[in-house]
This record gives sequence, C-alpha cells and structure tokens, in this order.
Amino acid sequence: MRIFLFLVGVTFLIAVEIARVYYIMPFPGSQQTDTIELAYFISQYIVWFRIAGILLIAYPAYSLVTHTKATIKWTAIMVLAFWVMVVYAFNFRFLADKMFYQPENKILVTALNNKVPENSLVLGVVINGEAKAYPIEIIGYHHQVRDTVGGQQVMVTYCTVCRSGRVFKPEVDGRLETFRLVGMDHFNAMFEDSNTKSWWRQVNGEAIVGSLKGKQLPEIPSEQMTLKAWLVRYPQSLIMQPDVKFTNQYAGLDKYDEGKIEGSLEGTDSSSWQRKSWIVGVSLDAEAKAYDWNDLQKMRVINDVLGDMPLVVALQNDSATFHVWNRIVGNDTLEFIYVDSLKSMIDVKSKSVWDWTGKCSLGTYSNATLTPIQSYQEFWHSWQTFHPNTLQYHGE
Repeated sequence: MRIFLFLVGVTFLIAVEIARVYYIMPFPGSQQTDTIELAYFISQYIVWFRIAGILLIAYPAYSLVTHTKATIKWTAIMVLAFWVMVVYAFNFRFLADKMFYQPENKILVTALNNKVPENSLVLGVVINGEAKAYPIEIIGYHHQVRDTVGGQQVMVTYCTVCRSGRVFKPEVDGRLETFRLVGMDHFNAMFEDSNTKSWWRQVNGEAIVGSLKGKQLPEIPSEQMTLKAWLVRYPQSLIMQPDVKFTNQYAGLDKYDEGKIEGSLEGTDSSSWQRKSWIVGVSLDAEAKAYDWNDLQKMRVINDVLGDMPLVVALQNDSATFHVWNRIVGNDTLEFIYVDSLKSMIDVKSKSVWDWTGKCSLGTYSNATLTPIQSYQEFWHSWQTFHPNTLQYHGE
C-alpha cells in the first residue's frame, strides 16, 4: 500500500507539472483542441495540486527512503529526484517567459544612426506626429515591446508562429497594465496581466480566460512594410535597434522576413491556401476576408468589396510592402490598375497616378489621398482560426 500511494502521488505531481505547461506550449497535439479553460484551471490552482500530492506521498516517501533494503531506498530516492527534475524543467526551462525575455537595452535611433538593414520588415506606428519602427525579427523574439509613441504608452506585439503583428494600448478599464508572455492558444501567443492573471490573445487583444474574460485591449493602427518604404514616408522616424544581449536569439529568426525559415512552427509554405501560406487579412465590422499573397504578387493591385466597403489591396515594387485603402474618393468609387512602366498604380476613370502613400501625385484627383484600412499579413491557419467565417478572395 505504501508503494502504491507513493507511486500514485508522484505520478500525480509529475502529471500536473507537465499538464500546466503542455496545454499552453506548442507540444505535439497541444494546440489543436479547446483546452484553455483546463490549462487555466491547472495554472491557477497548481499550488493546491502540489500540496495535495505532497501530502499523499509524505508518509510513504519517508517510510521508503528510511527502509532497510537498499534497493527500495534508492529506488524511492531516484523517483523523487526525477520528480524534482520535472519541477525544475517545467518551471524554469519550458515556461514561455523563461525562454523569451524583454529587451534590457531598448534603443531607438534616427535613420542616420540606424544599423537595421533597410530591407527588413518593420511594424510602424505613428501617434501625434511621432513615428517609430519596430523590426519584426527583433520583436518576433521578444513577442512584446513596451514603449511610448507621441506620449502614448504602446504594447508592440508579434507572434512568429501566426506571423501576426499587433499594437495595443496597454490599458484595462483606463488603468495601465503590464503583461508577461505565458504561452499560446491555438498557436497564438498569449499574455497574462499582472493584476488579475487573466490570459489575453496576441492576435486580437482579447482576454479569453480569467476574471477579465471578454475584455479587449484597444488596438492602435499600425502598418507592416520594409524599413526603406517606411523611411520614405517618415524620414524622421526612430527605429528600434537590436539588443546586443540577445544577438544569438535574434539569429534564430534570420530570414524570417523572407519566409525562409524551415520548420513546422515558423516555416512558410510557398503554395496558396495551405496552413503556412501567407495572406493579407482585412476585418471590417463582422466581416473578414483573406487575400492570397501569391495572387497579390501576380496582380499587384486587387479591387474588391468587403461588406459595403470598396477597397483596393496593393503591393509595392519591393514585393514586401502592402497596403489596403478605401477606394472611394469624394463621390467616386475608383478602380485601380498597376502600370509597370510607372512602377505605380493609376485609376481607370481618370488615368491619374497614385503613389504608394495612397496620394494622387498627378492627374484629375491631384492631392487627394486614399483612406487606409487596417490590414495584416498572416499565416492562413492563424487568420482562419481567429476569423472562422472569413471569406477568401479568388481573383480572375
């Protein structure tokens, strides 16, 4: 009976330690099911599970460790040692915030002092006239970077497994909040707030479990493009620089921008509409639509309608910088085409030339500017998971 209770207790202790991490990290089979409520329950009550397990094994363990038979004694000691190793591994090695750290030296510089290659992808933010650019291969490792732009606190986030970049106002009910990376849900990075310990999805800033379930962080408009394209628009922008302390970690995301990393989590499928294919996603009110990256590369300009909104999806000549604009100008709904000789787009109605800031640079609509629509580059599996009713654009 002592041996039975000892083995049951140790097995229970090991199981809860593994389960607490398994369900919120990308282990085989852990991200395909809706187990977030179970994972949160285990995490919140882990201390009580440990106490119950220790009480269960306390007397049997003491009895076996002090047993006169050496084989029984050392077997019990080895089992306890294995449990201690599991506790260490799943509390100090496999936890998300023990694998990905915040930058210790957050440095932002002007273009004159910048060392980030200009073909790097960045998430750009402009608030109150101040522009800042955050390279994806940097924030992709950190998952989140806190900063101030134009006097506004911002939380710049990126999930490399979803290829999703979002910028949020880190406030809950008007109160500034701090967050730590706690794991992932359906392959999307997940943060825990410091006050209520609720868990929040990176892809939409929604609290999915905990006392704040259903709350949502206000999103701040952002754009993804190459640093070169960003600096053309905002030459005075500050650019986040790599923290030298994490040089080796950043190296693991080298070529992530181009989709040349191999692996099931962060690798890219170059074909269309596969799990790891790239799409441009747009969500307006209750409707969402995905545009295949391969279609966009071929067509350069896609005219479409989402809900009641006529929009145009456009890809710049660098084949990396994309835009989505409302294509209503005044009382006119324009249709655009890409003209290779101009390296730009024109509207079919007036043949006016439009630049990549969405401004008409020559023609009938001179100085008119298209209204930008928030859009994202994302892996298809991510967009489909978090927009289950999304439409798919299939061009002519």
